[in-house]
Amino acid sequence: MNNNRMQFPESFFWGASTSAYQVEGASLTNGKGPSSQDTKELPEGTADLTVSVDHYHKFKEDIALMAEMGFKSYRFSISWSRVIPEGTGQVNQEGLDFYSDLIDECLKYDIEPIVTMFHFDMPAALDERGSWGNRDSVEWFVDYAKLLFDHYGDRVKYWLTINEQNMLTLVGNVIGTLRIPEGTENVTKEIYQQNHHMLVAQAKVMEICHQVLPEAKIAPAPNIAIAYAASMNPEDNLAAQNANAIRNWLYLDMAVYGKYNNLVWTWLEKQDALPDIVEGDLESLANAKPDFLGINYYNTLTVKAYEAPESGEVAFKSQQENSGLEDMFLGVDNDFLPKTEFGWEIDPIGFRATLREIYSRYHLPILITENGLGAYDELTEDGKIHDEYRINYLRTHIEQMKLAIGDGVEMLGYNPWSAIDLISTHEGIRKRYGFIYVDRDDEQLGTLTRYRKDSFFWYQGVIANNGSDLS
Repeated sequence: MNNNRMQFPESFFWGASTSAYQVEGASLTNGKGPSSQDTKELPEGTADLTVSVDHYHKFKEDIALMAEMGFKSYRFSISWSRVIPEGTGQVNQEGLDFYSDLIDECLKYDIEPIVTMFHFDMPAALDERGSWGNRDSVEWFVDYAKLLFDHYGDRVKYWLTINEQNMLTLVGNVIGTLRIPEGTENVTKEIYQQNHHMLVAQAKVMEICHQVLPEAKIAPAPNIAIAYAASMNPEDNLAAQNANAIRNWLYLDMAVYGKYNNLVWTWLEKQDALPDIVEGDLESLANAKPDFLGINYYNTLTVKAYEAPESGEVAFKSQQENSGLEDMFLGVDNDFLPKTEFGWEIDPIGFRATLREIYSRYHLPILITENGLGAYDELTEDGKIHDEYRINYLRTHIEQMKLAIGDGVEMLGYNPWSAIDLISTHEGIRKRYGFIYVDRDDEQLGTLTRYRKDSFFWYQGVIANNGSDLS
């Protein structure tokens, strides 16, 4: 291996990520309409999103802290219902102005804004009209995207379509975004019909982006996790291929090649769950060409050949935990991997393996759009947060990313989760991810004062030396 190749490009996007509903607050004010995240039932003891960490009012302070860390990029999402309260129709000028100001604030510090269009927050008014289960959702999303391109395309050069579409499909009920009509007889068919609408919507938006913003770059942003076979049993290897197909390749094959993965298609056939495809869909899917791939990575998964468990039903339990999928594979713990305080396995070498596999299959540059450690952080009396565990997690993953570059993988940037503490999707703010600590908990709002964690200063150094020294 040529060690000279194991260097990050000078143009590498060091930064971090957030999403609108998890950081902004101002959730039902300033003209914003409710989203699915505002109307869902929150787990008991979980902070509500009304104020969140108030990025809406404190974004200038937050961007200044990101600039202090040395960020080259900031990946954030736009709330659809903040700019179009009902999801379609009348726009909210206050919402449009907020994101315009946020983008300008990033550019003031030479931070590249990387904008996600949809991050788990369907406008509630569109939920009532069937959400992604309604065929009209394709055009809803296209019209929304056109609005964003029109207002921000002069300044935003990097776009992401749908965050973790594979998780919306596999665990949408956990995330709080899956809408299954009462009386649905074949739930699998309904879920994958919604998935099909998202795929077509994404494809149309990628094609439009290239037409109206020829200098911009656009990509999907799925959560990709390589599946290992639990043993050398050939049947376990087949199970791993099944898991990789249904969790990973379905979404990337479609985004890059415009074709359904064959293993998933035949599984859907067996479930009598093939999506209805209308005229023009296949052409749209074939015409969409992403410029890069946004990838969220937290850990791998390990599987064995399917056998009906005594506990009954199997399913993905969260974004990073699975018990399996009927007739496809059964999830198992990997004894070689430690776990976080929240039960997610930690696998930095799997990060390298994932990057190698993605690049070998698709040969497109990769932008890491999420990677991080959720943990119980403690604010000391003198205003410090000693999060060496997070530094260790990030260090080992960046080391493996550097090795992947040495393997010939083309990397655009690293935007871990998250820039600042935020409300976790289903575990509240007690599960902290940020480089910046926010004074609030799930029961009390607190002062919302920002504190620099130890990881803040460590990452500042990593960015300053372009990843050459991770100590």
